[in-house]
Amino acid sequence: MTAAFSKLTLAIVGHTNTGKTSLLRTLTRDPSIGEVADMPGTTRHVQQVTLEAGTAGRIVLADTPGLEDGISLLDYLDQLCPPQARLDGPSRLTQFLASPGAHTRFEQEARVIRQLLDSDAALYVIDARDPVLGKHRDELAILQGTGRPLLPVLNFMHDPGQRSQAWRTALARLGLHVTVEFDTVAPELDGEVQLYGKLATLLDTHSHLLQRWLDTLAAQRHRRHDTAASLIAELLLDTAALRLSCAPDEASVRHAGQQLQDTVRQREQHCVSELLALYRFSPADYAAHPLPLIEGRWDMDLFHPQALRHMGIRVGKGMAAGAMAGAAVDVFTAGLSLGAAAMLGAAAGGLWQGAETWGKRLAGRLRGSRELTVDDAILRLLALRQQSLAQALEKRGHAATVPIAMTQAARTTWQQEPLPVALETARAHPEWSSLSPDYAADTERQASITALAQTLDLNPPEAG
Repeated sequence: MTAAFSKLTLAIVGHTNTGKTSLLRTLTRDPSIGEVADMPGTTRHVQQVTLEAGTAGRIVLADTPGLEDGISLLDYLDQLCPPQARLDGPSRLTQFLASPGAHTRFEQEARVIRQLLDSDAALYVIDARDPVLGKHRDELAILQGTGRPLLPVLNFMHDPGQRSQAWRTALARLGLHVTVEFDTVAPELDGEVQLYGKLATLLDTHSHLLQRWLDTLAAQRHRRHDTAASLIAELLLDTAALRLSCAPDEASVRHAGQQLQDTVRQREQHCVSELLALYRFSPADYAAHPLPLIEGRWDMDLFHPQALRHMGIRVGKGMAAGAMAGAAVDVFTAGLSLGAAAMLGAAAGGLWQGAETWGKRLAGRLRGSRELTVDDAILRLLALRQQSLAQALEKRGHAATVPIAMTQAARTTWQQEPLPVALETARAHPEWSSLSPDYAADTERQASITALAQTLDLNPPEAG
């Protein structure tokens, strides 16, 4: 029998400035929601976002203002509804909402309570860096008075000063034994699975809807992964197949070399922009740098040998020796000056690997034009950079406010092993490069992109 369509409303509540809006942004992957700032009282009104889980139903997330004065509110409730009145929690709070205090001094707290009474459950967001204080216990007592299930969410867990154990102990003393860790800046890959799974434990009648939503999230993640791999694979194939021809004179070769470099840089930046959009991040996440930063060194030129060494790519003797690469090229360029050859060998997209690699091709060009292509080392660097970026985006929360930072690439097959067959094949098909005026897409090109995408590793490394 098919389960009925259902609606689950979750209020996101907590003390001021604990990351409630940040949680909403990360759960919805929408950085445009609300305002995230390190100051109290940023959210003043209730904002709702709906998550569609197909035929199973929908989940409504309601971001609420921060609770600021739980201690005074609890005193007010005791005066308004003394113990001898023997009212239960929801009745006391309903009476409070009808009182003058709900429209004056405690107007913000009244918005939170009203939303929670209209919800099925609440995510109580905790800044795990904060000490457990009396105000937190009082606001939890008020929220528990709604009679709605509360799931404490421990935020900022990656901070070395977090006090998660103290919070777990305090929450257990209040009868809240089910908690979840969810860092809104850098959530664990299974963070949403943990959060919605524990909600299903608290809300048995909504377990089917929550499982369907988890299935939806898994499908979305797989689609993002496949799309990201295809974007990177197409970048690599476009670059591998790219060739530029020019006249044999020094000025023409120099100009063509610069053109090749600029073309590849622009193509990489286009891929970066596509990956950012895919994961719903903006160019601001790069702090205006055109390429990812790694410990302040990624403003380094793509074609600089040090960029290659930083990613663990060993280059040939010619590249490593800088100008010495030009000497090898000079043999095949009909007597170009050593200066021009050095420029090409050490820095240009015409990063030739040596006589044995280019002899046949250049011999065929002695009658006139010269041909420049991109070196294998640059292809390796492009692959490593884009894989690192995709990995960083995969584990980045949409509440993050600092620029993306990636560490030095771990050892992978892209650093030293032979390049994938798809790229070697692309070398012989300049028409496969969308950067070429002779570009012509065909089924073989697409098959190569698909095969190449399967060789990429976009899964973030395990923490530890």
